[in-house]
Amino acid sequence: MSWGLRMAEASIPVDLFNPGQVFACLGFAEAADALLGGAEACFDWSKRGDVRYRLRATGEESPVAHVLRFIADAVAFAEAPCGSPNLRAWKAKWGRAPLELAMGQPYPSPDPDSPATLVTVLRTGDREIRLDYWSDATKRDNAKFWAGSGGYPGAALTRDALELVRTTCVAAASNPFALAVPQTSSFRLDWRRDYIPIDAGFSLNKHDGAIVTVGYPLVELLGAVGLSHARPRRLQTKLDYRYGVVGTSGEPLWLPLTFLRAGLGASDTPFQTRRFRMSLSWPGKEGQARAITQVTEESNS
Repeated sequence: MSWGLRMAEASIPVDLFNPGQVFACLGFAEAADALLGGAEACFDWSKRGDVRYRLRATGEESPVAHVLRFIADAVAFAEAPCGSPNLRAWKAKWGRAPLELAMGQPYPSPDPDSPATLVTVLRTGDREIRLDYWSDATKRDNAKFWAGSGGYPGAALTRDALELVRTTCVAAASNPFALAVPQTSSFRLDWRRDYIPIDAGFSLNKHDGAIVTVGYPLVELLGAVGLSHARPRRLQTKLDYRYGVVGTSGEPLWLPLTFLRAGLGASDTPFQTRRFRMSLSWPGKEGQARAITQVTEESNS
């Protein structure tokens, strides 16, 4: 708990059956903690049909609004280790060239095989947030659902999402996950945009842009931030995951990031936890991009 500090609170609606929104809730907490400090949060399902995510952090401004102001002003770029071959492989059409780190400056993973999974930085002034879950070098599954090896990189996807919400995200502070715009590519975290062609009966690629999917860029951006230090738990295959939320069915329960992260990975905690099973499928060639197809609740404890 945070003692002796002025704390501002915010509350936003969340669909617990949308994994991207759950990841993005944690992203709001991660970003608020980095930008403001003292972030605490919980999922609140005390009112049937009106599940809320409650967040507070140091300061007097709503932490949700503060994070969205950061996003509105942020620039996105990739970082590469000193001397990385990815610096030469970067294509101008992907936007700003990667920043080459100084010799000996640490990097969170081995140098990627392609520019697709270089670490991405969101920066406003002297403040920054890193997106690097896709380059995690630990034994955790990286939960990377988008394709792009040798292709369109995470930094470019981040930049594109920023441009889609830059002028509208602050005004969406009361319900940020409802902000919808035409979107051609994403991290595939919000399943409201994705589809499986064989299930839908047609492919968008066959319509030469005549049909455009609507996406939710704030869910994608903040979901990527939320996966920085926590992941859904991969089960038997790359198409089967479990995730969880820690919260309350009564009075608000202010939890630090440690418990929120553990909850996302469906780990046991001393608090009320709801767990969900997330199934995916291949929208295209097997082994490349994945799309979320079904979410079911497993337990309520």
